[in-house]
Amino acid sequence: MMRTAGQAKKAFVAQLWDDNPVFRQVLGICSSLAVTNLMFNTLLMCLGLIWGTALTSATCSALRNYIPQRVRMIVQVLLASVYVIVVDIVFRARFFDVHQVIGPYVGLIITNCIIMGRAEAFAMKNPVLPSLLDGIGAGLGYSGVLMTVALIREVLGFGTVFGAPLPAREVWWHSWTIMVMPPGAFFVLALIVWAARAHALRRDAARKAKEAKK
Repeated sequence: MMRTAGQAKKAFVAQLWDDNPVFRQVLGICSSLAVTNLMFNTLLMCLGLIWGTALTSATCSALRNYIPQRVRMIVQVLLASVYVIVVDIVFRARFFDVHQVIGPYVGLIITNCIIMGRAEAFAMKNPVLPSLLDGIGAGLGYSGVLMTVALIREVLGFGTVFGAPLPAREVWWHSWTIMVMPPGAFFVLALIVWAARAHALRRDAARKAKEAKK
């Protein structure tokens, strides 16, 4: 039990930084470019992916000994489809206007590389609890990057945060049109990935230097 708990904690924490899906594994980039011009839209997309990734991984883990190897990818897609359909129904019922914008991308969560990658690489080889936390960690790591991109794009593109105008907006704000377009997301994401990788390289170099001194 202690081993499983330790494995679960390690799996969760690793996905937040060391194996972050976006800037370490470069997965899920399409959503980063498509739905990050408004923070609320991005938040809904992130919640949908966290839900789908966590429950798909947990279910694949629970059924891993019963799924024939030759059809495992098909089963993983079917399981992801069930959970994403639930997300799509909830968004359509509760956030209809937003769903009109992000609806096509919600459906694409089914084939998101993060969901399929965690199901295949981790959930099919590990117990349920570590797989669940691995899925949640991957979703949160992805969400942290996307929400950062959305914050920058919404502030520079619209002068708002979650739709609320910033103080003294009329005085200082000038619309950056490119920030509300997909190229704006590309540039912002590229800068975030560069900064994260540079920090990781410096940290790794410092750790190696410390180990060399011992």
